[in-house]
Amino acid sequence: MATVLAGSSAGTASWAAYRLLMAQAGAARGLIGRDTTKPPEADGIYSAGCDVPEPWRPGRPVDVHLMVFGDSTAAGVGCVTAEEVPGVRIARGLAEATGMRIRLSTKAISGATSKGLAGQVDAMFVAGPPPDAAVIFIGANDITKKHSISASARRLGVAVARLHAAGSVVVVGTCPDLGTVGAIPQPLRTIVHNWSVRLAKAQFAVTHTAGGSPVPMGDLGPEFLTAPDRLFADDGFHPSADGYALAAAHLLPILVTALAQRRSESPQACSAERRGITARLRRLIESPGWRMSRSADSVHIEVPVQN
Repeated sequence: MATVLAGSSAGTASWAAYRLLMAQAGAARGLIGRDTTKPPEADGIYSAGCDVPEPWRPGRPVDVHLMVFGDSTAAGVGCVTAEEVPGVRIARGLAEATGMRIRLSTKAISGATSKGLAGQVDAMFVAGPPPDAAVIFIGANDITKKHSISASARRLGVAVARLHAAGSVVVVGTCPDLGTVGAIPQPLRTIVHNWSVRLAKAQFAVTHTAGGSPVPMGDLGPEFLTAPDRLFADDGFHPSADGYALAAAHLLPILVTALAQRRSESPQACSAERRGITARLRRLIESPGWRMSRSADSVHIEVPVQN
């Protein structure tokens, strides 16, 4: 870059801008730091009215096996308790709303980019049969590590296609808007915002093409901008408990709809058990007021209990 730009005033200005952006990136990394804490252990079987999840063992019955793939936001970095982890919020919300037993398994790894999705999916196939539902949160680290947008989206599409072909319902939370991170100064924040939007759009398209259901997490950007102290964790980068609740509530309706549709279309739908699960999912979709409840200082999923 220095060779190409040398010898012109425009080149000098561009080089200066590049140095400024790199300096701002370094300063932002210093402010945010790196959260090396391990997310709370959250795997297990969640059922309605049960405060503590039941450890899963082979042979224990479950209605839906939910598996979470992706990066630190998928794993729940920034959470203090297991109840705050996004996978738990989704599993518990689904269990409370339908009365079903939901097994939660987590394959997500902190720091992962789209390059790591293949390994996470490989690990799933090695460990056992594919889950009924797969939730993926990925993209933020692809932006911070300056990966190609087209390549990142393509890798996500491959992972979605593999899971879909294996019979899983796949829901993808697309790249969040990193332009909401206050530790990133301007003008770098605007550039990061634009990258985030471009990656999210590409992820939306490839997920849909591969048979998955995309959920635009960038839609939550205005709320994070309005209440950063409440929705960001102490590092100012990962979501807080309320931030994860907001993300889970944004994704849960899409997951329920996709599960109900897949159950209806499944060859196994003829069994009484499958018909019962599908009916509960469809009743949930049609129930008013189940999606989300907010107050001045908290956000949580609120669902009507099915009798």
